Amino acid sequence: MDYYLQETEAVFKDQTTTENGLSAAEAQTRLAKHGWNKLVEGKRKSLLPRLLGQMADPMVIVLIVAAAVSGVVGEVADTVIILMVVVINAVLGVVQEGKAEKAIAALQKMASPYSKVRRDRHIISVKSEEIVPGDLVLLEAGAAVP
Repeated sequence: MDYYLQETEAVFKDQTTTENGLSAAEAQTRLAKHGWNKLVEGKRKSLLPRLLGQMADPMVIVLIVAAAVSGVVGEVADTVIILMVVVINAVLGVVQEGKAEKAIAALQKMASPYSKVRRDRHIISVKSEEIVPGDLVLLEAGAAVP
C-alpha cells in the first residue's frame, strides 16, 4: 500500500491504529511480534573466508582453470599473469567488502537514538529501536527519520 497516496483513515485502518496512537500494551505486543526496529548485524567473516568467497566466483574459477591449462602446456608467463589477475581481483574484492561494512556501520551511527511518537494520546520520546508498526512518529524540522 502506498501510504502517501491514501487517506489518513485508510492508513490507520491498515495499520490498526488511531489518531491517538497505540496503547502502551499494544506497542509491547507488537514489539514482541515484530522485534526491534534496527538493522540486523551480521557476523563478520575473517580474512580467509572472505578470500575464499572471492575465489568462488564463476569467472575466477574459469581463470584458474585457464591458468592450469596454460601451466600444463608450458606457457609459464601466461599462467603467472592469469594468477596475478586472480589474486588482484580477490584482494580488491576483500577491500570493497570492508569498505561496505564500514559504510553500514556509519549509517547505523547516524540513526537517531530517540524519536517522538504518539501513544495513549500523549507524545512521548522512545528509543528509535522501540518503534513498532502502527506507531505515529512525529517529525520536526531538522529531525532524523528513524
